[in-house]
Amino acid sequence: MALYRIFRMKDAARQQFRLAPHVSGAVAVKPKDFEQRGQVEGQNEYDAWGASREAGDPLEVGDLLETEDGRLRICKFVGFEPAEWLLPEAKHAAEPEPAPESTTA
Repeated sequence: MALYRIFRMKDAARQQFRLAPHVSGAVAVKPKDFEQRGQVEGQNEYDAWGASREAGDPLEVGDLLETEDGRLRICKFVGFEPAEWLLPEAKHAAEPEPAPESTTA
């Protein structure tokens, strides 16, 4: 059995997600829209979904499951689909210019 980390989508983001049109391919998700909340075991994401449901804390549309090797699957109306974290690009800090060398003797 695989161990999945559960990331619950925050309510504000969930409303937007539910209204968005269905797209094919991996869904880009922002870490700020999720909270890690526990783990669940299952042979696959559907088995994990069933286990969370039986435990009284079912996965909802928009919630994520992350495998031990970092693969993400997002719960949609049609089942689970691939997802990936959308990380902000690192800002390149301007390198300070070197101070002029003094030539005092």
